[in-house]
Amino acid sequence: MKQLCIIPCGKKKIWDKNKNIGPVTAKEAYIGIFHSICERYANTFFKENWVILSAKHGLLLPSDIVEENYDLTFNMKSNQIITISKLKEQIINKRLDHYQDIIVLTGKKYKPIVESSFKDISSIQFPLEGSKGIGHMQQRLKYAVVNKTPIHK
Repeated sequence: MKQLCIIPCGKKKIWDKNKNIGPVTAKEAYIGIFHSICERYANTFFKENWVILSAKHGLLLPSDIVEENYDLTFNMKSNQIITISKLKEQIINKRLDHYQDIIVLTGKKYKPIVESSFKDISSIQFPLEGSKGIGHMQQRLKYAVVNKTPIHK
């Protein structure tokens, strides 16, 4: 079964360390602890089959370019937040609709966005659902990577 992993972007970005760095790949843009742990998990269990979910840019391939710093989340009120219809377009344009199973390494606030965007996918897993908080999520992901035991099916 072909699986795609979706990881969150995160508030902390490369421009927080170096304001003058300019455009970078999505893989380089996000430097927060939780994002980094999720990226390690994605690289370990999904190789190149993962994307980053951003409220501003939508579904970013690791090689997509992020032009500059921003501070947006899906629960903010802003016309800069990507729409579900735009996410659906990205799914088709980036050929993410060919995956049969989606594994989402985010908290519950992303669940309705992912489920609405990937309506035609039969299996969407949220393996971190039920975690007691961000620390517990990080612990589960680190343990999985170190022990080569995935938390998804």
